[in-house]
Amino acid sequence: MRADNRTVVIPPSLRDLLLSQEEAAELDAPGTKDAAVLVPLLPRPEGFVAVFTERRADLNRHAGEISFPGGRQDEPDEDLRLTALREADEEIGLEPARVDLVGALPPVGTFVTGYRVHPFVGVVADGPAWRPQETEVERVLELSLADLVSGHEMRRLVRKGVPFRTPTYTVDGHLVWGATARIVQSLLDRLKPLL
Repeated sequence: MRADNRTVVIPPSLRDLLLSQEEAAELDAPGTKDAAVLVPLLPRPEGFVAVFTERRADLNRHAGEISFPGGRQDEPDEDLRLTALREADEEIGLEPARVDLVGALPPVGTFVTGYRVHPFVGVVADGPAWRPQETEVERVLELSLADLVSGHEMRRLVRKGVPFRTPTYTVDGHLVWGATARIVQSLLDRLKPLL
């Protein structure tokens, strides 16, 4: 799904390591409402870099958390790929035409909010000038997959008084946890041959 002619060097095996949209759609996850995220990957000489958002600290929901750009469907029949691309454009200024959707990951459920999140992986031709949505996004983070691998740790966290064990990724003091960490774990497991 690309509308321009920018050349992106994508390792031939990248698409083979990911799920197709059809394969991902057949998988289920807990949740009653559908949402989608884009997992933007920037190809760099040292390897892929994933793009995340750090949400503003003054938000009512998910304040200060690190996530992939995404959100819920605007309409019940909206193609989830388009949801992910639309939200990435709104949240970080990543125009859909700059993204080459190369595959998907299994959906994950969010325990507190009841969303079934569908992740789509896209390769971005070149590092765009990010435009964070001022009302929602504090900053855009670029974290290398190699640093995410190094920063992995299973941790016991407590949220709203409930303890749980979850994969976490810490890079330069930025903590990725929860549904986003489960998506990262799935991505890194699938891309292991390229890392």
